[in-house]
Amino acid sequence: MAVSGLRLGLRLTVAAKAEIADQLFGFRLVAADGGELPAFTPGAHLSIETPAGIVNKYSIASSPSDRGGYDVVIQREPEGEGGSTSMADEVQPGRVLAASMPDNAFEFLPGAAQYLFVAGGIGITPIHSMVRHMVESGMDNFKLYYLTRDEACTAYRDEFQAEPFRQHVVIHHSRPGTGRFDLWPVFEKPRKAMIYCCGPRGLMESVRDMTGHWSRSAVKFERFGVDRATRREDRAFDVTLARSGWEIHVPANSTLLEALRNNGVAVRSSCESGTCGTCMTPLVSGDVDHRDMCLEDDEREHQIMVCVSRARSGRLVLDL
Repeated sequence: MAVSGLRLGLRLTVAAKAEIADQLFGFRLVAADGGELPAFTPGAHLSIETPAGIVNKYSIASSPSDRGGYDVVIQREPEGEGGSTSMADEVQPGRVLAASMPDNAFEFLPGAAQYLFVAGGIGITPIHSMVRHMVESGMDNFKLYYLTRDEACTAYRDEFQAEPFRQHVVIHHSRPGTGRFDLWPVFEKPRKAMIYCCGPRGLMESVRDMTGHWSRSAVKFERFGVDRATRREDRAFDVTLARSGWEIHVPANSTLLEALRNNGVAVRSSCESGTCGTCMTPLVSGDVDHRDMCLEDDEREHQIMVCVSRARSGRLVLDL
């Protein structure tokens, strides 16, 4: 996901690169000065300036105990915005990349009686860090449901099929003839557990629907970026700030959050993918295309996540 306005104070050298699954490229990033890297917590991400000039967020897949390097996995998407494609095609060992300090909008919370992880495709990256951390810490109270298209695009397959992960991990391939994995038996009866889900929007919406009767605080989502099919439908629109009467134009290729920032309006944000709730902004009026994973139906009448949501038609009026 492209981001802006971040301080890219880290200099990271690409120590290794490998295609760890079909169109998934793993990078080992070490400190350019040879020192120890800043600490991070499970589920954290980095913002990296790609060769295309786009700053993208990438989850750290390695264990927090590993301070010698950060492992990130990048999916090559030829039809994407170009940042990840340029990383996959152009970045080779020895290249120095500018990056942000680690940040976390999908933080692993200790102390739960059980942990249920659901990962789809590239969404395995932050969850890989979490389960590695759990195993290293002697915690075995987790189950991971890892859903992919087929064996070829399944990262960490050999690792998850071996001890100590094998008994905790269910891998399902939705190739023709097998269908989708039925998660309803997993979530039908609420219990004392934390749920972490990361993957395509369709998977996350399905998990959200199936966990509607769970405590809201027990279900955490992470998603970087907006589906390409949705982005192709984006149109420019205008927003009015009710307190000042200021009018701001939001181009078709810009998020509402970016337009506000570019016009000097400060709005707190974190994940910038509509999953953490940090950028929730009071909505006065307007026809909103809500794309977040946070708001309940009744909240959508008077709130908007400005990092991903935008006008469906007409003008939006915000209480800013």
